[in-house]
Amino acid sequence: MSTLLLDAEALYADLKRGVQRLLQPDTALVGIWSGGAWLAERLQQDLALPGQHGVISSALHRDDFGSKGMNASADHTKLPFAIEGRHILLIDDVLYTGRTTRAVINELFDFGRPASVTLAVLVDRGGRQLPIEPAFSAARVSLSAEQRLRLAKAADGRFSFDLKGD
Repeated sequence: MSTLLLDAEALYADLKRGVQRLLQPDTALVGIWSGGAWLAERLQQDLALPGQHGVISSALHRDDFGSKGMNASADHTKLPFAIEGRHILLIDDVLYTGRTTRAVINELFDFGRPASVTLAVLVDRGGRQLPIEPAFSAARVSLSAEQRLRLAKAADGRFSFDLKGD
């Protein structure tokens, strides 16, 4: 088993700086369920942004819906603001194939037509299957297809990573 040392808290600090540079007037943060939602919640607070952040699930628009079926995250989409004409900053923890990002963009457009959609991620692990690229990533790593990198959130709100496989 290979060892990958990533300091999630240090990367979060980089993400916060990157997100701050991407903010425009009327930008709304939308976190992708679940790790991205945790990040968006903390960013909303740490950057003292007005209003609330949103949470979006990919469950209803996944291209593997037929094989995976409905999962528990299907009801996690909560967008407490109008999407129409709004600048949306999607936040995710780990970007891999791009399929989740594609699915949440489809879900987002079910709620209206945003002025723009920008993606910021904590970790970009490569391996894209779709032409999706983040405007900001705090880190880029190479992992085998068998490895899974997941963000974990402790009871005190601090972030860490779990690496499984290979």
